[in-house]
Amino acid sequence: MSRYRLLPTATQEAVLRDHCAHARYIWNLAVEQHSHWHPGRKNAPGYLEQCRQLTAARAEHPWLAAGSQTVQQQALRDFIQAMAAFYDPQNPARRPSWRKAGRDEGRVTQDRAGRWHVAFAVIPAPVPAPGNGQVVGIDRGVAVSAALSTGQMLHAPGLTAREWARLRRLQRKLARAQRGSNRRGRAKHAIGRLRARETDRRKDWVEKVSTDITRRFDLIRVEDLQIGNMTRSAKGSRENPGRNVRAKAGLNRGILGSGWGLLVRRLEEKAPGRVEKVSPALTSQRCSACGQVDRGSRESQAVFRCTACGFAGNADVDAAINIAAGHAVTARGGGGVTRPVNREPHLLLQSA
Repeated sequence: MSRYRLLPTATQEAVLRDHCAHARYIWNLAVEQHSHWHPGRKNAPGYLEQCRQLTAARAEHPWLAAGSQTVQQQALRDFIQAMAAFYDPQNPARRPSWRKAGRDEGRVTQDRAGRWHVAFAVIPAPVPAPGNGQVVGIDRGVAVSAALSTGQMLHAPGLTAREWARLRRLQRKLARAQRGSNRRGRAKHAIGRLRARETDRRKDWVEKVSTDITRRFDLIRVEDLQIGNMTRSAKGSRENPGRNVRAKAGLNRGILGSGWGLLVRRLEEKAPGRVEKVSPALTSQRCSACGQVDRGSRESQAVFRCTACGFAGNADVDAAINIAAGHAVTARGGGGVTRPVNREPHLLLQSA
């Protein structure tokens, strides 16, 4: 997917806003129709029936007829595709949900900073493999966004301390402002600009890092992490409230801010067939020198000191070496020993 910046005039921007509003309205109507369905009730209308309903709605409502029928029908096509992805047994996606103004602004998009973009679906050319037989393991974390088995530790950029302080002030101002007021709108726009700046920096970092890694290594191994499950909210319900909600929310922000999912996705797109996912089971508790598995070896977030052989090093790099070697230890392995791991599995593909 290639994205380009648009610089519309004030008149063109007004038209784009109307198109986005109409598409969002049609999408939400489709979501509402399907939300009423349950087993035993007649099926919700399909695409053709929804198109007939759209034609009737345009005849009844002039403000809807003033918009583009092509844009509105595209919203219905997008919804049907989203529902098909939701029911796909091989790779199910999330159920289509309501779209909100200012957040979901259609295929031609407006971000939180007020910038317009247009996206085109393209298949980028893969990065050629270097042909050196080298393999690298990548351990993703929060304190260190990506630790490589070579010892290299990478940090995803975010907002500066000064920008974070400004963001917190703006968030307090937004909380005090009256809904619908100009003051609230200005605060929301300023917050959006800071968040967009943070996102831009993270995406730029991912593009540079993924290109560098795919150029240097023939085989790239990463943990097979279920990021959606890991970042699920812990607040629970009114009847069953969650625990440590604030701490879990902070962890979720750290995971998302480190670009875990985006990094692997771009690696897979740039190096198709050269990215392998291994089980993350106990890779952070396994000594990459002797194979001993003991949670006591992980002295802290950053320090690993094997209780069996005394090997000491950075905990994230140790995990990355285990990932590079393709080792997955079952929970039943406990403190058992698996076969020794080459201390430098990234040097030769054959050594893995």
